[in-house]
Amino acid sequence: MPGTGTDSTAHRIDTTRPHPARMYDWFLGGKDNYPVDEELGRQLLRLQPEIKQFARQNRFFMQRAVRRLARHAGIRQFLDIGSGIPTEPNLHQIAQAEAPGARVVYADNDPIVLAHSGALLRGTPEGVTRYLDGDVRDPGKLLEQAAEHLDLTRPVALSLIALTHFLPDEDHVHDLITRYVGALAPGSHLVLSQATGDFDPAAMAEGVAEYAARGAAFVPRTHAEVSRFFDGLELMDPGVVPLGDWHPEPGTDDTPPAGNGPVPIYAGVARKP
Repeated sequence: MPGTGTDSTAHRIDTTRPHPARMYDWFLGGKDNYPVDEELGRQLLRLQPEIKQFARQNRFFMQRAVRRLARHAGIRQFLDIGSGIPTEPNLHQIAQAEAPGARVVYADNDPIVLAHSGALLRGTPEGVTRYLDGDVRDPGKLLEQAAEHLDLTRPVALSLIALTHFLPDEDHVHDLITRYVGALAPGSHLVLSQATGDFDPAAMAEGVAEYAARGAAFVPRTHAEVSRFFDGLELMDPGVVPLGDWHPEPGTDDTPPAGNGPVPIYAGVARKP
């Protein structure tokens, strides 16, 4: 079981290119990032001044979705791929607050996340909280590892929060997600958020170019392309919508002020029949 970082972990960290987990950490005000991450973050902030708010909204969507699945759908198992650097409250804290016996498995392939995985393992005594050093592009291996801690014959909530827009090759990524969903039991749920250029194509195109200039991929997708991730599943109301519109909870999260336009990230939750 991976715990705190080691020298072997440290030498794997690439500080020459920005990494999504570290940039997300910077947007959220964290300290576990490098100058290359902050540099791109500031460029994106220049293009989209609300981007830090968007990152917070993404966290709030995850919390709302997990809370609803645990409270109303009876989900007791969660697989969070692309978990990122721990930010409280994290998914297991939300799930186990609703159901102390919930089982939560995180997976990420960033050495920085591995170094902080100990913070991801502080769950309830009744539940299970584990961290896997795994890559979303290898579903066979990752699901095999997850099956050591989750019962894949019973419903699982698969959480892919702000992950798919870092995966290029549209046809491949849809097939990839289909493989994960196909391995889960009926009654499982897919929780997904994905950036889009539908609302401000010019700003998003500039952002994509900034990523590309630093050797990083960023793939915004249209509403139709994001909806395709949920093909064959039963979408929960209100469907695939800007994430600030997915069951906002005034007083619990700081929903975007009216008049600022939609958050350029689509979100949805769907059930496998």
